[in-house]
Amino acid sequence: MNRISNACAALLFVSGALAGQQAPMHDPDQAVAGGGVFPSGWQVRTERNAPAALVKFIAMGNGYHATMGPAAIMWRDADVASGNYHTVATFTQTKAPVHPEAYGLIFGGQHLADSAQAYTYFLVRGDGNFSIRRRSGYANKPTALVEWTLNAAVHKADSTGAATNEVAVLVQDGKVSFTVNGTEVYSTTPDKVDAAGIVGYRVNHNLDVHLSAIGIHKL
Repeated sequence: MNRISNACAALLFVSGALAGQQAPMHDPDQAVAGGGVFPSGWQVRTERNAPAALVKFIAMGNGYHATMGPAAIMWRDADVASGNYHTVATFTQTKAPVHPEAYGLIFGGQHLADSAQAYTYFLVRGDGNFSIRRRSGYANKPTALVEWTLNAAVHKADSTGAATNEVAVLVQDGKVSFTVNGTEVYSTTPDKVDAAGIVGYRVNHNLDVHLSAIGIHKL
């Protein structure tokens, strides 16, 4: 009997410990003061139809600053790339999120404001991982071209949660090259991605990130 009682007590202890470990992962969208008003020409669309008022996206210095509740994409309709081109931006995460969250570029964007939304996105995280995904339809779950993959080219966040990463996509002569801080981390062919369309940013849930202006260079 004592053995049974001891086993039950141990099980309850482990269950309680696991519950304690999982509790910090509960991470609702944070409230963001001053959100919902964006620089002229820019559009913002959140995930899961979350209120745009929970996103603060402002011009700052030579770039922009994003303070997020929900994940969102930001774009200007005039920022279109097709054929051979190179697009690049630098992202500086300024604070540590509760758990690793991602930021980076979208490209090949079509119908970004409606239900037929489509684009490819190339993201990095403060834990040193990158991923490449495609969205086809706003209500549909994105598909992974590359699942989260650790790569030494991605700068990890320091003890304060800060990290700076340059993210770039090169489409040229039948090849699409994805680089982080100047190092190619993956390549494929244009038919595997959304190669032509709007270029913009994607910043995920509860991040605070400074973004350089997006460079779009026709080749």
